[in-house]
Amino acid sequence: MRLTRESADVSRRDFFSRIGNGVYGAALASLLAGDALSAAAVEGRETRIYDLKARAPQFAPKAKAVIQLFQNGGPSHVDLFDYKPALQKMAGTPPSRDIVNEIEFADQVGTVLPSPFQFARHGKCGMEMSELLPHLAECADDITLIRSMYGEHFNHEPALYLMHTGRTLPGRPSLGAWVVYGLGTENQNLPAYVVLDDPKHLPVNGIQNWQAGWLPPVYQGTRFRSDGPPLLNLKPPEELPNALVEAQRALARRLQAAHGQSHPGYPDLDARMTTFELAARMQLSATDALDLSQESDQTKEMYGLNQEATASYGKRCLMARRLVERGVRFVQIFIEYQIWDAHSDLENSLRYSAGKTDKPAAALIQDLKQRGLLDSTLVVWGGEFGRMPISQGRAAGAGRDHGPSGFSIWMAGGGVKRGYAYGATDELGHKAVEGRVSVHDFHATLLHLLGLDFRDLAYERNGLKDRITDQIPAHVVSEILA
Repeated sequence: MRLTRESADVSRRDFFSRIGNGVYGAALASLLAGDALSAAAVEGRETRIYDLKARAPQFAPKAKAVIQLFQNGGPSHVDLFDYKPALQKMAGTPPSRDIVNEIEFADQVGTVLPSPFQFARHGKCGMEMSELLPHLAECADDITLIRSMYGEHFNHEPALYLMHTGRTLPGRPSLGAWVVYGLGTENQNLPAYVVLDDPKHLPVNGIQNWQAGWLPPVYQGTRFRSDGPPLLNLKPPEELPNALVEAQRALARRLQAAHGQSHPGYPDLDARMTTFELAARMQLSATDALDLSQESDQTKEMYGLNQEATASYGKRCLMARRLVERGVRFVQIFIEYQIWDAHSDLENSLRYSAGKTDKPAAALIQDLKQRGLLDSTLVVWGGEFGRMPISQGRAAGAGRDHGPSGFSIWMAGGGVKRGYAYGATDELGHKAVEGRVSVHDFHATLLHLLGLDFRDLAYERNGLKDRITDQIPAHVVSEILA
């Protein structure tokens, strides 16, 4: 490969864009110096290294990886996990002032609405669950059910920001970004933080749900597609001779070194170079990790891949298992746009939502367990809030409005108790009253299970140390720890 004066003047950006439209340029970075984010001197100070190399936890962890099954829209806890006989007794009566004051749609206040679904006890633990969750009911002895979660806002956008970033404001780092900031990842050939969003639609708040915020951008979530190739343009458009490839790599090394020396301490640039290198390493790893043809017919059936209702979500749950099996630290799965937002036609709406998600979620627990991965993988299921114990409107097809003051989530594996229900809401299921767990407590507990102290996991900016809990009081919910 002969370098002319003209080619020598080509900008670094042009160089990468011209070689395979940038994608092959990314692949060339695979053999760049093993640690692209080396320390650089900035005004006499040494710049901290921000990379995805595995780091030791602060203390012995219970879990090594997290799979978050995020349920967009706010699942109705009183129809799924939190049986309330008082709803039957008080059916049709007006709600209290406390409830009315929290209604988003104040002009649609209805009356106390009992659940149209039957509840029963399951497993040796006798955990109560709705008829909507027959597959999860078979896993009752493997989960911790928290019935006393509470949030701060009844609108989706701020409630989602709170659940994912710790505050009801945009622009802050997500939980997954904090985790990989603290721990890195075991597999350098795959992203540390993978997002499997629904191919039909981005969730409310879009990519802000998995952003790095003001953390270095190397910690942002990476979207993998569940339909078609996991990543577009992952492979180079053509194969080149080895000698030419080596020459290009050598040139890329020199360009990177020169550019890094003239621009030290730029996290955006560091993240871009790290992404170039990762893109090259993923050419084989990502394709293999998400190749579901390697799975048995029995496994595919267990996840519901052969049924239209469950195929899409089941595929992403199975992909998540394959990713954590290969050392990915944090995997986040989203479901259809606001699928649990049951403002009307409550019964049919919840049957549709549960029908999409119940079998795949239960299969994930069972599959992790039979492979010996459940002990080291924390599975988390829940949305941004619950629903109100009253009807929204008075029509026959009424639903439930948003309910942030009390709702349910469940966790499995990764150091939590099995077959255990914690906390309680009041007699109608409106407010968490016993063993109350805030969103910040949830974050603190999840980090604790990964061997991270939420008070020490901090990032310094503008002279202050920021945390996912910020300056808000939080505590680890020790009662649910195994």
